[in-house]
Amino acid sequence: MNTPTLGEARFASTHSHTVSDDTRIPERIEIGAEPGLLFELAGPRAKLFFDAKKTRAGIVTCGGLCPGLNNVIRSLFLELHYGYGVAEVLGFHGGYSGLDPVRGAEPVRLTPHVVDDIHQKGGTILGTSRGPVDIAAAVDNLIARGINILFTIGGDGTQRGANDLHQEARRRGHALSVVGVPKTIDNDVGFVSRTFGFFSAVDEAARVLARAHTEARSVDGGIGLVKLMGRHAGFITAAATVASQDVNFALIPEVPFALQSFLASLRERMLTKSHAVIAVAEGAGQDLLAADAHGRDASGNVRLKDIGPFLRERIEAYFQAEGIPAVLRYFDPSYQIRSCPANSEDALLCDLFARHAVHAAMAGKTGVVIGFLHQRFIHVPIELLAAHTKRLDPAGGWWRSVLAATGQPERFA
Repeated sequence: MNTPTLGEARFASTHSHTVSDDTRIPERIEIGAEPGLLFELAGPRAKLFFDAKKTRAGIVTCGGLCPGLNNVIRSLFLELHYGYGVAEVLGFHGGYSGLDPVRGAEPVRLTPHVVDDIHQKGGTILGTSRGPVDIAAAVDNLIARGINILFTIGGDGTQRGANDLHQEARRRGHALSVVGVPKTIDNDVGFVSRTFGFFSAVDEAARVLARAHTEARSVDGGIGLVKLMGRHAGFITAAATVASQDVNFALIPEVPFALQSFLASLRERMLTKSHAVIAVAEGAGQDLLAADAHGRDASGNVRLKDIGPFLRERIEAYFQAEGIPAVLRYFDPSYQIRSCPANSEDALLCDLFARHAVHAAMAGKTGVVIGFLHQRFIHVPIELLAAHTKRLDPAGGWWRSVLAATGQPERFA
């Protein structure tokens, strides 16, 4: 799998340790299995495409918040500034809209002072937004500002936009390196075994589950219902459930459930233990909800129906009809979880993603996202992301751990 490049790299790197373009990391490493795709190993190259002293870079953050965004911004700047001596780094405000000079504010010039303590805070100092940008206007603006490198921090929609920017710049003959840093709190990006912010989110989610457990066991018939993030993948719900060890039922998008079967199991639990904690991913049970069209959000994602209030109403109605006392406490901590600062593990991951993105860009790689497989950072052509999604495997170890921790049935059929 060759990574698109801007051309021949002619400038000598000052890095003492460099990586060859010929070094490959296989998609699969199981003995006896086909290796699948072979990706370039990420890292500093012996030759650079850009003359650092004449190079200007830009950074943009898009989509929803995620722990670690400021860490990535800071590490991108520090590697560009101190590692390579890049002349100037600009931060574009408000997501892709900031690339359009008609819609966006003037970008900020990043300096050591500007990024000094941003890693201690959640959110992003550059701001963010959802939605596309006029690609032609954005490339006009990047050319006018002399931007040679653009780092796009965001999820699938962001990286699709990055690919459009890369293709338009190439069509015009402008040497623009576009390198993506994958961002999703849901941990569902293909060719990335762990996205930054995921474990920070799990930490916060586990704390909420602990509070729900306290509420539930403090009253007779207490039920704690916690809705967690996870549009199409249940990784946060599964990991927080195992970390908590106080959850009795975990519901995820990858494992459909029959409502009556679930309610019957909950009833049995309440009659024997008198309290329960339920963790549900936001994308679970969508087939149970009304089929009215909710359209799409600004990023092009299908708008999900809200499983949390639906389950709350159905549980309360079921126990009332059964004549069983129940006190339900509902928690929706989504915004609190995604806006927290990165924990130490994610801070390290953010730093490594960012530095490998800089190495790729300085070597002239473009139309590429930094991936993470088998504890190795790799170059993934952006076009591959659209064809590969990652989901929790109901037959795999993650889900088996959830079943063991909760004691729930494998399926609510």
